[in-house]
Amino acid sequence: MALKILVVDDEPAVLGVLKDLMEPAGFVVSAFADSREAAVRVEKEKFDAVFVDVRMPGMDGFELTRRVRASRSNSKVPIVMLTGHDDVETTRKGFQAGITFFLGKPITVEKLRGLLTVTRGAMLNEKRQYARLPLRTSVSCRAGDKQLKSVSLNISKGGMLLECSGGVAVGQEVELQFMFPQALQPLRPRARVIRWEAPNHMGVQFVALAPEERAAIQSYINGLVKG
Repeated sequence: MALKILVVDDEPAVLGVLKDLMEPAGFVVSAFADSREAAVRVEKEKFDAVFVDVRMPGMDGFELTRRVRASRSNSKVPIVMLTGHDDVETTRKGFQAGITFFLGKPITVEKLRGLLTVTRGAMLNEKRQYARLPLRTSVSCRAGDKQLKSVSLNISKGGMLLECSGGVAVGQEVELQFMFPQALQPLRPRARVIRWEAPNHMGVQFVALAPEERAAIQSYINGLVKG
């Protein structure tokens, strides 16, 4: 799976350089010159890392960083600040806002390659944390006295998306049972229904996983999300 990077800089030349350097290395780059538009995007889309310029009209890099840190899906991503201002005050404000790394301008192949080497592990961890990977298997779903048959569509470290006939309300806890690749015994996690999607897709969030169940899911995700 390719790593998704959000890059925000009001200088088109800088956006072009970063795309030209990162895309051949297999990264998927979304570039924005308008920081306010980027702030809206981080509320709607999951990224594995964010690059922000320090000085931008409308919303500077510090405020955009705070928006990223306050977002639901991107609060833990590595954030890189692009800056030609190598002073103590900029660094202090950046760390206070939530910056993880700094990349000095002008950007060169050597600087960017070194940074990506350092940050790649953190980006992969973020990808694994939120990745939803295909998993097609029969799932038994018990909700109180109700016993439902469903089929899983995907799985993440935190939950599953099931194709189910219905009958379970959002917020209700359910007991699941399903066989998992490489697992010798069925997994039996408890979960909570967090959403319904048309026509019959039910999203559940795990609320209790045994250590061996957690390890089996993590092993499956790590096998498909590779560095």
